[in-house]
Amino acid sequence: MTPSSRLSDLLPALGGRTLVMGILNVTPDSFSDGGLFAGEAEAVTQAERLVAEGAAILDVGGESTRPGHVPVPAEEEQARVVPVIRAVAPRLPVPISIDTYKASTARVALEAGARIVNDVWGLQREPDIATVAAAHGAPVIIMHNRETIEPDLDIVADMLAFFERSLAIAHRAGLVDSEIVLDPGVGFGKTWNQHLDALRRLPEIRALGFPVLVGVSRKSLLGRLHDRETRPADRLHGSIAAHAVAATLGADIVRVHDVAAHIDAMRVVDAVMRPEAR
Repeated sequence: MTPSSRLSDLLPALGGRTLVMGILNVTPDSFSDGGLFAGEAEAVTQAERLVAEGAAILDVGGESTRPGHVPVPAEEEQARVVPVIRAVAPRLPVPISIDTYKASTARVALEAGARIVNDVWGLQREPDIATVAAAHGAPVIIMHNRETIEPDLDIVADMLAFFERSLAIAHRAGLVDSEIVLDPGVGFGKTWNQHLDALRRLPEIRALGFPVLVGVSRKSLLGRLHDRETRPADRLHGSIAAHAVAATLGADIVRVHDVAAHIDAMRVVDAVMRPEAR
């Protein structure tokens, strides 16, 4: 039987409180945790830890998307993610999302037990990925991205146009609006000021009527606000602050490396902004 495609079935708390998505990079070169969970045993242990800390979704990725990353063939990406998904999907009480823009990787990941497709190119790099998601009853996360950085661009206007194109692809594939989440892509294809503007103007994205995901965890744009050099792991406080702002401005999901700390922070935000969630 095809799993339900409704986000409300996979994530019954969506909209009632800010959900925390835990990041599991099974890559050798991700900017923050590359190599730490590349082995299957280490990845399974980390997956279990993130869920035990309160993650509502586990986001598994097999190709780094950091600036300057080297793309990997689909076969290599799949060899990284599929064994981990097969190992953890039956034992975890939360849905797994596959972080990929490749239709073939999305297909094998969904067959292995993933339930959501998280596409950093918003269905536009390989539009067949939308058809794959629809065939498997999988919701999609559509992230804004750009090939080039244009400092004078109105980045939110660009997002709105980008999402219009992505939504058309999704609808043609048979996905309906209740199966779609939008992500402004903070940290991707933007100047530092555009990153901040994307967060500041989040209500304009939220006004489209879709749940919104924001991921700023440990990113270098946060490091620019410190008065010292920082490693990604040193940016926890900035990550929490950015996600608290995002949740206050309408984000429904935050994508993070540090789940436990964000669970505590989002409870405070929700107590103020979503008192019905208490």
